[in-house]
Amino acid sequence: MLKAYGIRASALGAPVIMQIGMVMFALNDAMAKALVADYGLGQVVVLRSLAALLILLPFLWRDGFSPILRVEKPWMQFARVFCSTVEIIAFYFAVRALPLADVMTYWLASPIYVAAASPFLLGEKLGWRRISAILLGFVGVLITLNPSAAMFTPAASISIIGSAAFAFMMLSGRSLRGTPDRFLVLFQVVAALIGGLIFAPFDWTPIASVTDFAMLGLLGIVAMAAHILVNRALKMADAAVVAPLQYTLLLWAVIFGWLFFGDVPKASMMIGAALIIASGLFIFFRERQLQKPETVLPAIPE
Repeated sequence: MLKAYGIRASALGAPVIMQIGMVMFALNDAMAKALVADYGLGQVVVLRSLAALLILLPFLWRDGFSPILRVEKPWMQFARVFCSTVEIIAFYFAVRALPLADVMTYWLASPIYVAAASPFLLGEKLGWRRISAILLGFVGVLITLNPSAAMFTPAASISIIGSAAFAFMMLSGRSLRGTPDRFLVLFQVVAALIGGLIFAPFDWTPIASVTDFAMLGLLGIVAMAAHILVNRALKMADAAVVAPLQYTLLLWAVIFGWLFFGDVPKASMMIGAALIIASGLFIFFRERQLQKPETVLPAIPE
């Protein structure tokens, strides 16, 4: 019956899988916020990365490591993993000081930064519609910052740096399409592990309980599972069906922030987030309309 209407069953399940992935990402972020309140940033990044490697290595072992020897554009790979490490550490620093929904809003602006930078770094042309959407997104960022004499607090400034680093990581991925996804993830995890090891000796805190140890390990496992679910959803259905659901990450951040940390979103944050989401969705669907194979997807903080 579904086929008679031109609908694939897999396309119906894809939004559900995507939404489960979003819940898991938000849960991962909430766990990170709870853990960095008691443990060092470097320590959390190290243990998270080790747990992620335990999940990732069996797949790499099965498929073989030979493509690593033929890695494309080594300097671009290095720049990408450097930015991914900056992004992870900045995110953990930000959630330590700011409500979860506020941090998520900054990261949701990353696709806007990608669209703004693409003419300069990739030679792409922007029409007036996307330029208008980019400007609207930047207005949303400014509103979220709640302009005042103290708008650029350390946490807010680091959030901007982190989301910009994430944007460059997304942008560089456009020029590394010949590298298998599993190796892009591997490079990110290993780079984060090295970055965490640099900072860990300065802020290592003895793990207080078995529960905390389990949560530190689960941080990497939950993030990897969320990535797998999102990638699966994108393979099951057209990106136009499932990719916009990534913006529900903000809804889950608001819910988890309120449930676990008592955070109540500010009006300025909600208005700014609405403008950022509207801008990001317009850019996404406009690039789909122009049939660009490397369409920008919303950012997923980790």
